[in-house]
Amino acid sequence: MNPDQIERYARHLVLKEIGGSGQNALLDAKVAIVGAGGLGGPAALYLAAAGVGRITLIDDDAVSLSNLQRQVQFDTASIGQSKGRSLAARLGAINPDVEVTVQDRRLKPGNAQSLLADHGLVLDGTDNFATRFAVNDATLALGIPLLSGAVGRFDAQIGLFGPTGPCYRCLVPALPPQEQNCAEVGVVGALTGIAGSVMALEAIKCITGAGDTLARRLWIYDGLRAESRTVRLTRDPECPACSHA
Repeated sequence: MNPDQIERYARHLVLKEIGGSGQNALLDAKVAIVGAGGLGGPAALYLAAAGVGRITLIDDDAVSLSNLQRQVQFDTASIGQSKGRSLAARLGAINPDVEVTVQDRRLKPGNAQSLLADHGLVLDGTDNFATRFAVNDATLALGIPLLSGAVGRFDAQIGLFGPTGPCYRCLVPALPPQEQNCAEVGVVGALTGIAGSVMALEAIKCITGAGDTLARRLWIYDGLRAESRTVRLTRDPECPACSHA
């Protein structure tokens, strides 16, 4: 690390759980973030600030006025812009150490593996199950850990899935009969910042080896009651995605 980096990351370097080796691991890391919105935005901001060397943003959406209630990485001037490119500019302004790649494409089963290959960790902050399943199946095939987050109303949940433990489809094996998203049920804006920040923290732990990650566990937060709990996850022997592994 050069003198500027030593000063920039000084608060990491003094942590015995991270230190110089952990910070170098962050600088060498390559992370894909699927969805540059409510969860992907704050996660990306904190990962860029932490010095994650290469970040890929995958999102085909544009910023709308209704996003600004919770997606604080954007502002009014961002309306109509590509979410990925707008967020990439913000990350570059935060930390010039970070190399940001933007994929202005919707991730689907047919392109998921090509978009996610060569990454060491994938964060999924999308709000529909079809994309979550495509991300899950691709990360399983590629052998990449998947950090998945979801929010709705006042509730959030985050888990770290695969490649050796339960996968996301062990938790949600099939499309729910009545899929709902934030546009339908609502979400309090500050909750996305909490969940996205926890995703960033878990990513930092995964990369540096600090502490105990959420592998084989699901963190559930009830914002109305200010209560959280963590439940143990087990592999489903009949899982449609990983039971053959």
